Amino acid sequence: MPKNITEHICDDTLFSKAFKTYAEDLYHFLYYKFGDRLNPRDKVQEAFIKLWENCKQVPPSKAKSFVFTVANNLMLNEVAHQKVVLKYAQETPQNHTNESPEFILREKEYQEKLQNALAKLTEAQRTAFLLNRIEGKKFKEIAELLDISVKAVEKRIYGALAKLREDIEEI
Repeated sequence: MPKNITEHICDDTLFSKAFKTYAEDLYHFLYYKFGDRLNPRDKVQEAFIKLWENCKQVPPSKAKSFVFTVANNLMLNEVAHQKVVLKYAQETPQNHTNESPEFILREKEYQEKLQNALAKLTEAQRTAFLLNRIEGKKFKEIAELLDISVKAVEKRIYGALAKLREDIEEI
């Protein structure tokens, strides 16, 4: 006969199990959605700290959605902050003394093409594509992670491939 089910995740065993179960997937989700520059590992840790701080209000069945939502919001806040930093950096001239002007120009053009191609992908396409191609996850694993059907994953990935081929012809 099962024990009385805990109504919150304050139990060390439940919290530890939730961390072991969701932390790596949460990191990958944040990494593919926002990239590595915004420290997704830190946001995973912060999300679980917030889960622990609010453990009495969060039932075990809602722990996954709680940490994913909190981490996503933390990343969005970081993106907003980075926009301010970027605006400031663009206003202040930078000096590239070690690189030739031609190299800087080519690098800038390439970065623009890459950013434009990735920006044209929908968030859903980009996430599914990167999980499949970079992480090596199978369609079924992606479907479970994103809570969608396998057919939806296939459509997102194939759509992303088509758009990338169209936008980055010479690569």
